[in-house]
Amino acid sequence: MLDGRIAALPERQINPLQNKIVNSEYQTYISNFRKELQNLGWAEGRNLRIDYRWGALNEELRRQFAKELVAMQPDVIFSQNTPTTATLHLQTQTIPIVFVLVSDPIGGGFVRSFPRPGGNITGFIAMEATVAGKWLGLLKEIAPHITRVIFLFNPTTAPYFELYLNPLKAAAQSQEVAVIVAPVRDASELETVFALNSREPNGALIAMSDAFLNVHREKVTSLAARYRLPAIYPYHYFFDVGGLMYYGPEMVDQYRRAASYINRILKGEKPAELPVQAPTKYELAINVKTAKALGLTVPPMLLARADEVIE
Repeated sequence: MLDGRIAALPERQINPLQNKIVNSEYQTYISNFRKELQNLGWAEGRNLRIDYRWGALNEELRRQFAKELVAMQPDVIFSQNTPTTATLHLQTQTIPIVFVLVSDPIGGGFVRSFPRPGGNITGFIAMEATVAGKWLGLLKEIAPHITRVIFLFNPTTAPYFELYLNPLKAAAQSQEVAVIVAPVRDASELETVFALNSREPNGALIAMSDAFLNVHREKVTSLAARYRLPAIYPYHYFFDVGGLMYYGPEMVDQYRRAASYINRILKGEKPAELPVQAPTKYELAINVKTAKALGLTVPPMLLARADEVIE
């Protein structure tokens, strides 16, 4: 019988006051990840052991956890997002790593190419860069009057921002929309960035795929509401806290597919030969209540295309 050991380092915020894991949506993702492993013949306590470390957006803590997991010498490490994968990559170039939600694995130095990664790392990218043009198009549908779009990201946690920015600029030029690049490095800067970039009318907001923004999504969505900015977000959990629109990958599917790669590695395949893959399922969600608060009327055709609508 095959036996396997997985070390998992997802990126989930930790509440230091209560020492509780928050962001409960990740429980759903991990639950489906484990169920898929079980469907593939891997049962914890029988032929599989999973050791978890929940890394906050703290570089020192993330490095500590990465060292601990590598020291365990697992058969494979499961990683979420770019900062986490980068930290693990510095610790090992031999133990197989499967990632999800990494935006630019080639630019990050994790893989040589999508078809043949060539090293010890492979996985599933967050989303294709061309989605940035789709975000702008959806904003123009729900708010045709916009002439400016604020592109929000943290350059420390999203060093790949140009991957999305360039196709956004191309789409914006064809739609006569100005792109306002708005880097923010700390949560304390968010209020200033929103206030500064909301002085002129007809603005909108695109929140990039970024671990920093994910953690601070409640503040981002509340600031968008306060400054009356139509906004679109890359992940469902922004929508869950009142965000106007979400268009991005179906997250549970990403975790299920990651389990399939881990299964193949545990059975002897090499990550160097498992191609990096893009999402196959995207979702659109619209919050009509938020739209009304912003004075927007959602076009019926846009509502008809949505996978989820909050009235």
